[in-house]
Amino acid sequence: MKTTAESLTQPVPTTGESVLVRVQDIVKHFPVGAGLFGGQVVHAVDGVSFEIQAGETLGLVGESGSGKSTLGRVIVQLIPATSGSVFVEGKELTKLHGEKLRRVRQRMQMIFQDPYGSLNPRMTVGDIIGEPLRNFGLGGRRAVERAVQEVMRICGLNPNFVNRYPHEFSGGQRQRIGIARALVLRPTFIVADEPISALDVSIQAQIVNLLEDLQAQFHLTYLFIAHDLSVVRHLSDRIAVMYLGKIVELAPSREIYTKPLHPYTKALLSSIPVPDPDREAQRRPILLKGEIPSPVNPPTGCRFHTRCPIAKFPICAEEEPPLEVKTSGHWAACHFSDRVSAF
Repeated sequence: MKTTAESLTQPVPTTGESVLVRVQDIVKHFPVGAGLFGGQVVHAVDGVSFEIQAGETLGLVGESGSGKSTLGRVIVQLIPATSGSVFVEGKELTKLHGEKLRRVRQRMQMIFQDPYGSLNPRMTVGDIIGEPLRNFGLGGRRAVERAVQEVMRICGLNPNFVNRYPHEFSGGQRQRIGIARALVLRPTFIVADEPISALDVSIQAQIVNLLEDLQAQFHLTYLFIAHDLSVVRHLSDRIAVMYLGKIVELAPSREIYTKPLHPYTKALLSSIPVPDPDREAQRRPILLKGEIPSPVNPPTGCRFHTRCPIAKFPICAEEEPPLEVKTSGHWAACHFSDRVSAF
């Protein structure tokens, strides 16, 4: 397997356009507590690199346990990286601390997965949304109140409900509150960590449409994290597929769906239901063997080889495939990407 020092020499997947966010060889390991596994670490994120251009939505997908949410939190520095660098608007966040980091956070925000647990039940909606403005000293009491009411209207909330508490709202409304809280500082970059996975299907489309409208209105840049490729299909300009702490494929959204070059991506796509009973009955989804391996002891070589239907030994078990350009703008980490379409 490549060492961290070696992986630093690998190119960063890029669009070549105006770059807002640059992630370079990010590693995040969590030490496992004392006892049976004492002295070991969880390889949550293991050498991830990519760029996001201004105004773009990059979808990040993968199974639970692949490290998506951890990566999102590292990027906005809610948790520190073990190694690697994150640049937002040219500033290297991993080198900033204290007040300097706090000021940069004004330009980047996060929308959390759980619309119930991410809101303080003891605070009114007005206080929750206005708290970021007060923390950064942006305006007096009346200016904050006006800003809160404006962002509530923009996010489809009734500003007359400013004095209500989170438990008085539905799940979709609570997520709108979380979006309003992220938007009130007028950031340039937002990490949306599975923002619709806890919502009813009928509400999911409304939230996705809201995020699209906000992006167009405020020229926002998104990292949209999801576990379902069908969710990010229409929202994302490009999609990165993550498996066990690694990016295994990165390409424009249309190419991911029409010509996947990694067997894991193809398996994820095959699990998407078709809204046609006759076609659905004829489909043969790709069933992967076993569960995702433990991040405490990830497989050697290609991390997907233990479940891969086209793996060849010994190369797949011994040599880690680099994430490299296969076609223009299409990156994949597979020794046999030319065989993916045939299985």
